[in-house]
Amino acid sequence: MLLNRDYISHMSKELVKKLIAGQMIETKAAEAVTQQVRALMAEELSIEDRLNDEVRNILNDHAETMRRTGVSYQEMYNKVKGELARQRKLILR
Repeated sequence: MLLNRDYISHMSKELVKKLIAGQMIETKAAEAVTQQVRALMAEELSIEDRLNDEVRNILNDHAETMRRTGVSYQEMYNKVKGELARQRKLILR
């Protein structure tokens, strides 16, 4: 995850404050809303981390074939990651 958990916490708190101040949401439990926003933000930001792990596992399974054919690990990493992202309709940073 590229963002620190403390920063995610800070962003979610500020987001909820601004939504309440701008009268875009109404709540009596701002802290509960902040917790939900924090959890959703962390989940969304961890999607690419999980995708990267999956790509590494796929390439490890095919390491011998890649060595025999002389294919670049980085090139295959980018191709596999791009293909998985397209299949899952993910937007990556």
